Amino acid sequence: MKINVFELEKMTGEQIEKVLRRSEIDIEQYQEAIRPVINDVQHKGDAAILEYCEKFDNVKLSFSELKVSEAEFAYAEKNLEPEIKEVIRISYENIKKFHEAQMPNDMWFTHIDDGILAGEKITPITSVGIYVPRGKGSFPSVMLMLCIPAVIAKVPQVIVCTPPTPDGGVDDASLYTAKLCGIHDVYKVGGSQAIAAMAFGTETIPKVNKVIGPGNIYVSAAKRLLYGKIDVGTPAGPSESIILCDDSTDPKIAALDLLIEAEHGPDSTALLVTHSKQFAEKVKELLPSLIDDLPEERQNFCKAVFSNYGGIMITPHLDASIDFVNEFAPEHMEVLVKNPMAALQKIKNAGEILIGPCTPITLGNFSLGVNAILPTGGFAKTFSCVTVFDFLKRSSIGFVTEEGYEKLKDVARKFAEYEGFSAHANAILKRDIKGE
Repeated sequence: MKINVFELEKMTGEQIEKVLRRSEIDIEQYQEAIRPVINDVQHKGDAAILEYCEKFDNVKLSFSELKVSEAEFAYAEKNLEPEIKEVIRISYENIKKFHEAQMPNDMWFTHIDDGILAGEKITPITSVGIYVPRGKGSFPSVMLMLCIPAVIAKVPQVIVCTPPTPDGGVDDASLYTAKLCGIHDVYKVGGSQAIAAMAFGTETIPKVNKVIGPGNIYVSAAKRLLYGKIDVGTPAGPSESIILCDDSTDPKIAALDLLIEAEHGPDSTALLVTHSKQFAEKVKELLPSLIDDLPEERQNFCKAVFSNYGGIMITPHLDASIDFVNEFAPEHMEVLVKNPMAALQKIKNAGEILIGPCTPITLGNFSLGVNAILPTGGFAKTFSCVTVFDFLKRSSIGFVTEEGYEKLKDVARKFAEYEGFSAHANAILKRDIKGE
């Protein structure tokens, strides 16, 4: 089994760049392939959706079947195992509690000077489309991570698009979760055609102001093409992780956690970053048997990852490891070093940072409470994890009294004149606020 081992000091600039760019290289290549799909959805609406549903998902639906019915919601709730319902409910409560704590005040002001107030008004985005992927499995956890903050933010219209199951439905757990969150508008459409449908609207699927949610390489490519037409939210593409270690870590824990994001798919990235060659070798020796314990499909995904964008990165020292982490800007990362809090202070770019051997990515992905929809592809340098703020917008507010106006009028007028804005200046010069 091939497992990449990189030695940072021996790599060329081109080799480092390839590791840093991971599957983003591939996303660019897919944009032209999905452009016709987007154009078809824009001009043919539901007819194109049904055509691509049959072509890509091997599912033939009628126009009336595109939207999940109340009967389907009821069946899902009745059919889902009680144990899974309880797992979803506990996770729901934890995620809800965390995101409720994020909510800001609806409005605030600060005193700038006598007679001058400035502040903000916080309002929800009017309509949001949530994308819940399916391809390699069903993901009720994604439904939780996106629907909960949308509902807490009080978005008036929330819709969900998710690929259909082979029998033309939506998996029971995802429907149960959507209803638990208070979402009832769910549509059976996935891939680039789903993003296009929410961007342009069809006869059945409403146009929304923003689309948010992770997806495969086609979904990521569609978001890139539609950026500007619609707010495409956090860049959440193929999964990726870094496990930052020193030799104080149990190599088996490091190896187990390295497989968490690797099993998502062949376009994922999973890197162990360490400055200990001996530790790296121990982890490498453990990986084949741990991979062999997985189902065949997940084995294949992990093997593809470790021979492509993933593997083990050896650096000269811990600070060099942290520098690499900051340059890579991973979606998920674990800090498994002797002094994790010291390392935490130096980590600047990561979608999430999970500390210590009792906080594997698994907990964050499902039940810890933090949001698992995170920026990928290096976008953690400028983007954040999904929060309620992804579903809110801010309007600046200013209020100036007559007293405050007297303090500011000449300052603002002179600024306007300096920058050559005559109308701006005239609005001050020719203004008679006293009605004289």
